[in-house]
Amino acid sequence: MLDVMTIALAAGAGVVGGAMNALAGGGTFATMPALLAIGTPANIANATSNLALMPGAAASAWTFRDELRPVGGVSVRMLAGITFAAGLTGSALLVATPAAAFDVIVPWLLLIAFLAIAFGARLSDWLRQRVTIGRTTLFVAQALLGTYGGYFGGGVGIMTTATYGLLAGETPRTMFAPRTLMLTTANFAAALVFMLSGLIRWDACAPMIAGGLVGGWLGAHLGKRLPDGVVRWWTILVTAATTAVFFWRAYA
Repeated sequence: MLDVMTIALAAGAGVVGGAMNALAGGGTFATMPALLAIGTPANIANATSNLALMPGAAASAWTFRDELRPVGGVSVRMLAGITFAAGLTGSALLVATPAAAFDVIVPWLLLIAFLAIAFGARLSDWLRQRVTIGRTTLFVAQALLGTYGGYFGGGVGIMTTATYGLLAGETPRTMFAPRTLMLTTANFAAALVFMLSGLIRWDACAPMIAGGLVGGWLGAHLGKRLPDGVVRWWTILVTAATTAVFFWRAYA
């Protein structure tokens, strides 16, 4: 059993993580360190964090439901279906394989995401002038995002923001609704696999879920009131910090 202070730490990390996911993604970077700090093994911390943030992401997705619309001409139902199948695949890979090699790759993926967000509008215009970005490209990108979300998920919201910006010309603010729904879908698929595999630390997960629900709801309501410019700069700052943390974690 956890003591009161540890429960408070888990719940507080859930609040911060839920709010971060609603605004820009990266909620894992609030929840995973808290779980590691209370002595949870890394693979169990990753699985527990995934499940803990899922209800909060669902609360955010529900808040944004009136803003859902096709992305790049593809319906959100189609994208969610792809994400769910890929999330199952990614989470099964996590259960079956070590994560050491992926830990080295992740910082570079996040660096690409940071550059795409920081220069997304220019890159999107440049791409559209030179290549035709069709539905197949978006399907493949969504499958990769869903697999990553199921396998690890750290920064997947940020990477989704970058991908939609490049492939569909979307701004961070207009991506709140579809991005949050895809995050929820990937988390749900992974949670099913992690629960069946016995990778969840329930004593820490329960207070984190409660905090994530509060944070997801608050973050979504705050996000609905923020202008594009504020959301964009917040997203850039979160992405930069997330990338730096992962480089330190992998190479320090």
